[in-house]
Amino acid sequence: RVEITSQNHNYAVDPDSLEQGVEITHVNLNDGVCEGLALRDEPVFSVQHHPEASPGPEDSHYLFDRFVELMRDHKKS
Repeated sequence: RVEITSQNHNYAVDPDSLEQGVEITHVNLNDGVCEGLALRDEPVFSVQHHPEASPGPEDSHYLFDRFVELMRDHKKS
């Protein structure tokens, strides 16, 4: 899947520095920089771009849906 996003490259995660249990979920096709991470055993994820911004304002709506789902799951527990 490809998303058009507004980038935030003030810093970058070194993939070799990640511990077990951390999954790279997004990679920038232009420069190969890690754009997203998730923990496999915890309800935690992040992206290093602006999912609410242009140029693809709806490309990343699934991230907000995932966040809301995590909050609902937490409320149930």
